[in-house]
Amino acid sequence: MKQNRQWIDWIFALAMASVGVYVVIWQNSHLAVLWDISYILENSYRISLGQIPYRDFPFPYAPLTFLTQAALIKLTGRVFFHHVIYCAVVNGLSIIVTWRVLLRVLKQTDHGRLLALVQTVPLTVLGIYSIFPHPFYDCDCTFAILVCLLLLLRFHEEERSFIDNFGVGALLVIPLFTKQNTGGAFLIAAVGCLLALFLFDIFQRRSVLKYIALFSGLLACFSFALFLIHHFSGLQNYYQWTIRFAAQRRTPQLAQMIGMYREVLWWLCPVVLGSVLCWLFRRNRVVQSFGLVLLLMPFVWPMVYLLRDSDASERAERLVNLWPLVLVLSVVAMVLMARRRSFSQLLLPLIIIATAHGAFMSQQLWGSTYALWPLFVILLAFIVASIGNVDLHRLNLAFTSIVSLSLLISGAFYLRSHERLEYANLDDGELTHSTNPVLQGMTTRGTWLTDFDELVAYTNKNIPAEDAILCLPGEDLFYYTTGRRPQFPAVMFDHTINPYSSTEIVDLARSRNIKWLIVKDELQLEEEPIENKEEMMTLLEKEFEAVDSLNNYEIYERKSAEEKDEDSEEEPE
Repeated sequence: MKQNRQWIDWIFALAMASVGVYVVIWQNSHLAVLWDISYILENSYRISLGQIPYRDFPFPYAPLTFLTQAALIKLTGRVFFHHVIYCAVVNGLSIIVTWRVLLRVLKQTDHGRLLALVQTVPLTVLGIYSIFPHPFYDCDCTFAILVCLLLLLRFHEEERSFIDNFGVGALLVIPLFTKQNTGGAFLIAAVGCLLALFLFDIFQRRSVLKYIALFSGLLACFSFALFLIHHFSGLQNYYQWTIRFAAQRRTPQLAQMIGMYREVLWWLCPVVLGSVLCWLFRRNRVVQSFGLVLLLMPFVWPMVYLLRDSDASERAERLVNLWPLVLVLSVVAMVLMARRRSFSQLLLPLIIIATAHGAFMSQQLWGSTYALWPLFVILLAFIVASIGNVDLHRLNLAFTSIVSLSLLISGAFYLRSHERLEYANLDDGELTHSTNPVLQGMTTRGTWLTDFDELVAYTNKNIPAEDAILCLPGEDLFYYTTGRRPQFPAVMFDHTINPYSSTEIVDLARSRNIKWLIVKDELQLEEEPIENKEEMMTLLEKEFEAVDSLNNYEIYERKSAEEKDEDSEEEPE
């Protein structure tokens, strides 16, 4: 009978994972965020050609997502839809892994298996790749963290071999080299908690061999990663770009980090009052129901708000603002579960809380949470478990079902509105498809893809394959699509990734013998990414002359020495 129930659970879990796979494919069938796709795949492509990040070109991100996509390019060729399949599969797997984590968190709770399934449902629309459906380091980092959390739970709950524990320690390093701030916060928190458990077990005179195996694996993997980085790129280069430069361009002020907690008190009041009523009047169904309503108010508000306001930004804000409340309630849940839960499980919320705050260091609450929703659901599971631990088992299923329904509905609207992707123009114009075989499966609204197809055809016909080209600002998959080798250090020119001034860009274009300049007129990005663009173009136009104009691109060719001399003579004294 138990085995049959497990099979039924697996069927439901696989069904949800299949929905998650479909959502990613569906998202890609009607939108393409050109700037972000280009940054990932252009750099992955140049890595596949043998160019070394940090050493050969500036690169302020951890390497693993780019190495993964570069390996995919080497194995299957330059076909965009292969990357879509990758995102869809990882999204589905993340739902399965999150469900397995929830099972372990809720196993001591009444109806734990059912609660785990119900809490997983919102991830069909809030999965790591559902909202942003293209290859990205935030999403990959969250997936790696989910795998590590599951392995840590198994590490503490089951007796494993030395090799297994060694492997767990080795895998804990993976998030750090997928995204620095999120993975770094996870690794520091995980190691801190593991050290606390290690000392606790020494105090209790228990065997600590499994900790020795885990820490050995962690140190071995970390050392090997540093060795590879030093061998190929140089540790100094890696530190310069991924730590110093990235922190300089992205780290927010402390006031911005803690500002998200200002509104929490408003929602804590009904939650605390509802919890007290539910606990004091455990045998009074009427009062307990009223307490449940108060307890649910902040979690249902994003769904109710859909009926009140049609503004997509306001709707999305109500959903995202649940994060600070859940982070605070998770700490309260840890206190409530202190007597009945193992020491190891009590530390898991601390790891997730630290990880979430690490993620917020890049784009704060609004910009960073789109790939973190599985961690949100796990924290909710601890809150649900704490309800059961204070003899309120009957509220568990009602609370979980209503919260999951609210997250599912409000999350679906959040997904469909593209509000997280508001920095790009995704809603104007008719759906268009790229006719280029390399970009098979890429679709979005507007003429961006048809204009780019025209540029690729023009380039293949008029510009020799060996000529070096500089594309500004780099919003398109130019090198990936044409198969040309990037010869300028930077392929994109946003403040957070471009370290060069206007003068340095002109000097580099001269020293790298850049013969052609391609400038995109109208961008899919809503804001101009290039700082001091007018100054830069003024300097570049002294080196290049306009030779052709396409639908959305201006083509420039480097001037000859005679033309430069003529221009200098014509300049007024």
